Amino acid sequence: MNEVELRDGSRVAVRPARPTDRDLLLAGFERLSDESRYKRFLAPMPELSEEMVRHLTDVDHHDREALVALDAVTGEGVGVARYVRDADVPERAEAAVTVIDDWQGRGLGTLLVELLAVRAREEGIERFTALMLATNDEMLDLLRALGPLRLIDREAGTVEVEAPLPDGGLSPELRNLLKLSAETDTAVPLASRPSSSTPRTAA
Repeated sequence: MNEVELRDGSRVAVRPARPTDRDLLLAGFERLSDESRYKRFLAPMPELSEEMVRHLTDVDHHDREALVALDAVTGEGVGVARYVRDADVPERAEAAVTVIDDWQGRGLGTLLVELLAVRAREEGIERFTALMLATNDEMLDLLRALGPLRLIDREAGTVEVEAPLPDGGLSPELRNLLKLSAETDTAVPLASRPSSSTPRTAA
């Protein structure tokens, strides 16, 4: 398995999600704290329904994409980044990033949102939106790393923001690797990230 080393020395591999990732998804969900679940789903979420599991694993790698990060040592899922294209505004997609609690603070969230942005650009998406808790500073910082944020809407306790996707930001080699990963459904080496993409923060 090809790997990338995070800033603390831990290693992960990243690949596109598969319909067969049901057990991986459920195992990762069990490792999320109640707070992390609330931040992701904006409501208490003691368990995932079968309908929600199907929704989260149903990706076509065009209108719906998900990238999975695996612990290079154990093979366990430790993070996922996904987007869903807006049917009414096809150049826009809603994005979400989730990182297992004991892997937060290592730069994995930043890595995943950068890779997701590259995939989105390849599919004609120009900007991400995200609906989140107003106190979810980690996700806000991840999106700020892509570009200036625009406030779309604010409701009690939540905020919806929009971030433009950069034209560049990753090396051509990495872009080619991500394309290969999508085509072959394998994990790819990601250590060629340019120094300019050093994480500002991590989810």
